[in-house]
Amino acid sequence: MAETRRTTAPPPIGFRPGGPPMAFLQDGPKSKNTVATLRRLWAYLKRQRWVLIGVVGLVIVTAVVDLAGPYLMGLAIDTYLSTGDLAGLAALLGWMFASFVVAAAGTWWQSYLMAGVAQRAVRDIRADLFARLQTLPLRTFDQRPHGDLMSRLTNDVENVSNVLATNASQLIANVVGLIGVIGLMFAINVQLAIVSLVVMPLTVVLTRLIAARTRVGFRQTQGALGELNGIIEETITGERVVQAFAREAATTTQFAIVNRRLQKVALRARILTSFMGPLMNMVNNFGLAVVACAGGWLAVAGLATVGEIAAFINYAGRLGRPLNMIAQLFTSIQAALAGAERVFELMDELPEADVSAPAPFLHINGHVRLSAVTFGYEPGLPVLKHVSLEAAPGQMIALVGPTGAGKTTIANLLTRFYDIAEGRIEIDGVDVATVHKDDLRRRIGLVLQDNFLFADTVLANIRYGRLEADDAEVIAAARLANADAFIHRLPHGYQTVLTERGGNLSQGQRQLLAIARVILADPDVLILDEATSNVDTRTEQHLQQALLRLMHGRTSFVIAHRLSTIRDADQVLVLKGGEIVERGTHSGLLEQAGFYHHLFMSQFKGQIL
Repeated sequence: MAETRRTTAPPPIGFRPGGPPMAFLQDGPKSKNTVATLRRLWAYLKRQRWVLIGVVGLVIVTAVVDLAGPYLMGLAIDTYLSTGDLAGLAALLGWMFASFVVAAAGTWWQSYLMAGVAQRAVRDIRADLFARLQTLPLRTFDQRPHGDLMSRLTNDVENVSNVLATNASQLIANVVGLIGVIGLMFAINVQLAIVSLVVMPLTVVLTRLIAARTRVGFRQTQGALGELNGIIEETITGERVVQAFAREAATTTQFAIVNRRLQKVALRARILTSFMGPLMNMVNNFGLAVVACAGGWLAVAGLATVGEIAAFINYAGRLGRPLNMIAQLFTSIQAALAGAERVFELMDELPEADVSAPAPFLHINGHVRLSAVTFGYEPGLPVLKHVSLEAAPGQMIALVGPTGAGKTTIANLLTRFYDIAEGRIEIDGVDVATVHKDDLRRRIGLVLQDNFLFADTVLANIRYGRLEADDAEVIAAARLANADAFIHRLPHGYQTVLTERGGNLSQGQRQLLAIARVILADPDVLILDEATSNVDTRTEQHLQQALLRLMHGRTSFVIAHRLSTIRDADQVLVLKGGEIVERGTHSGLLEQAGFYHHLFMSQFKGQIL
């Protein structure tokens, strides 16, 4: 079995199915640099700068045409109604109707263009984030809940998409409209314009006060949502265990606890942003009252006409409209910025380290040597301590020992899933630290205790070992793995679609497909990590036959719990506490009557180690 890996990452919100809830981060992460986040978003948007320029142009034209309505209304009152010029009034009404049509058409067009810009930008963000995930070291996935990673790739990116597609153009339009309204107000009557703008500083102050408190809340909400997704993903994956131990009620209760905590975090953020709308309405109504009173006084004093006052009241209402719209967009924008921060935070994770000038590594004979290798998943807590071993080409090396002794860690180091702290690992005299990881892993085949199968056809799952292989090569690999017979009994043979993780197959059938996949890959070195455990005796015989074909002529490292399966190993390395305490052949180690003898006899006598 694999060793327990300790990490220094903070515990996620969640639980093992049916277990106690973990600690919840009450204070939440602090808001990051908004300007830096916007700059990184702009780096994706500027690839479509000409479309954006077109959108901005449409927004400006639409806003200007939309602003013409109140001006034309004031002109109608002062010029045509006061003089009784009905023909001129009819022509003016026609112009007003045309402005409304142009404004509506412009709004639809800019929304159409902006939706395309948003989807292309989000496509690139999602692609870059997924590509970065493929480059991250396994340590990252050990330390982060998988549901949180999925949430960043889906929920957080979708929040950005919604804002870019629908809210960005609205925000630009409202800002342009706000500037246009202010400009027209000053053009019509300076005194009334000054009176109308007395409420603007109050609006700015209130917005800043609320914004300072909501960004943290939305970032905390996005983080908690990611943790909740982690709980869901983990529980669904472990549903068999939940039901086996009759922990459905306990699991539901624990989920409800974390769900309520998420509700409180989200509610606090929403309550803060909900203040924006009522506050803006209050300020807007106050501004309208001030304009009405000041306009009446100016009309009595002969400093303003009735048409100007009518236009001003209309513009004062329009001055509040963009402010109210901005307040309504505030919630979505805050959530999108928090989501973008989480996306870019994951993008900034350092990729898996690799060599820049790799040594050639096309084919190997399989001479493997570990020299004084020391490694720990955490600094200061070594799992392996000065381990040295050597395997000649074609040899079978068995790694045995109690749980946590370091067997699986050796396999992880051979494939460079982790890099060693001290010592040296060589294959055919080449230090693996000087080889590209992809080149190394193509030459090493790995069969695990619980291999992963994708929700795809049987044919595609085997072909995953070598994507360029044709159907005949895939079927030949399946035959060598003793998998062809059971595959033909499936509903659609090789075209049968497997459920997630191969859930519609038995454990032994999944192992046979995994062996077929490795046979197709044709590696030079094999690592078999408990490949025959958890299967019945008859299935184990099929597996053993397939594995013997697979190991023929290849250097093989076999991690085995059933010691009877490694009788024919060329070397048996016995690990205990991260060190090799015994080495030799199966029969030779039994004659020594040491630790290996104790392990072997305890399996057959039922003793507890």
